[in-house]
This record gives sequence, structure tokens and C-alpha cells, in this order.
Amino acid sequence: EVQMVESGGGLVQPGGSLRLSCATTGFSFSHYAMVWLRQAPGKGFEWVSSINYSGGDTTYADSVKGRFTISRDNPKNTLYLQMNSLEPDDTAVYYCTTIILTIPYWGQGTQVTVSS
Repeated sequence: EVQMVESGGGLVQPGGSLRLSCATTGFSFSHYAMVWLRQAPGKGFEWVSSINYSGGDTTYADSVKGRFTISRDNPKNTLYLQMNSLEPDDTAVYYCTTIILTIPYWGQGTQVTVSS
């Protein structure tokens, strides 16, 4: 059974940092690209960042480029998102996700709130 568990969210002041983690089980993590999505209150899902299977290729939404860094540890089957210089507009539930044989999988999400 594919499982993803996001963690590391919380309340942080503007300009602060958080590191999100996504622990995965049930599939060959090192074979799949991974994605971080987020959903702000009352809004749809927004793509944040992607990383290829090896970690050698990463892409970012313009809204987070230069502030967020996606990475992965394949031996630990874990995906990360380092978030720096956080802004109130970054407030959202963050999800890690992947697609396996055309089926999307994601976890329960972790809440990030940026507020003074």
C-alpha cells in the first residue's frame, strides 16, 4: 500500500523558515518523480515544485523560486521542502504527491501558517 506522510508544518513569522518532510512507503521511491502541491484557504491546488527520480532536476513555481528548495533522500524514501523567507501568501496545506501507473497518490498534508 502506497503511503505518504507529510510533517514539519507549523506557525512561523514572515521571513522565517520551515523544512517539510514527506516519508513514503509502499513503492519504489527512487524510481519516481515527486511533487509538492499546496492549497491555500478557499483556493484550488497550486503546484509548488517538482524533482526527478534522482534529484538531479528540479523545477519551481515562480512564486517560490529562490526561496524554496526541494530535495530527496532516496535511501530514506523521503522528500523534503526547505522553505525560507516565508510570506503570508505561503500559508496553505502542503502535500507531497506522485503518480504511479496513472494513479495519483498524496498524503494528509501539513499545515503551514505564516503570520505575525
